[in-house]
Amino acid sequence: MPLWSGWRRGAGQDFDSGGASGAVELTKRHPTVSLTKQGAASGNLRVNLSWQMRTTDFNAKPNRGLWRNPLQMFKPQMVQTQGPAMVNVDLDLACMYEMQSGSKGVVQPLGNFFGSLNEPPYVHLSGDDRFGSASGETVYINLDHKDDFSRLLIFVYIYDGTPAFDRTHGVVTLYPSSGPRIEITLDERAPQARSCAVVLIENIKGEIVVRREVKYVYGFQAELDRLYGWGLQWGRGYKKTKV
Repeated sequence: MPLWSGWRRGAGQDFDSGGASGAVELTKRHPTVSLTKQGAASGNLRVNLSWQMRTTDFNAKPNRGLWRNPLQMFKPQMVQTQGPAMVNVDLDLACMYEMQSGSKGVVQPLGNFFGSLNEPPYVHLSGDDRFGSASGETVYINLDHKDDFSRLLIFVYIYDGTPAFDRTHGVVTLYPSSGPRIEITLDERAPQARSCAVVLIENIKGEIVVRREVKYVYGFQAELDRLYGWGLQWGRGYKKTKV
């Protein structure tokens, strides 16, 4: 507790605390944090996407008709002819980067652009999780080269399957070299969206600032590119089928 209290006092900002978990949640009300002010703008910043494939829960939906006609609760329930539908979805974690030199690009599973940690772009994707495992997907950012960065956009897209951000319970968590982890939940209602800009990491006059975005779009990388003015050229790509 003293560690958390001291870290928060030094920030000079307000955050939504994760309670006993020792996490900070970036929200609409409190969307930013400065890694520089926290003494965490060095070493490797680990960015993790965790998610789970869930079944749709028909019984979880409230029956608003009961409020209008309470006697409905005594009527027999209609039997579903089919069981709950499995949410079949493959979430990918990715990062668009723009360097101080002006070079731009993307690190993502699609096209096997996994990047590099010790040479430009100093961003590396550890692998591709297609099934929502406990470890999820992780991007590593080498902040020892923070002076080389202009901005980094962490985003998530649904490569294949049903657009279902609201049913996969995705969480993007940033693990700085020091201080509490930083969490951004992807639980807003955007049932048809296929991509989401999650967090923007900017070098603002030497200060590394993390800002929650959570902006959903109905297209893919090219639409996010247009939204943030990245200016990359996009083509159709595919993943290799795993045996």
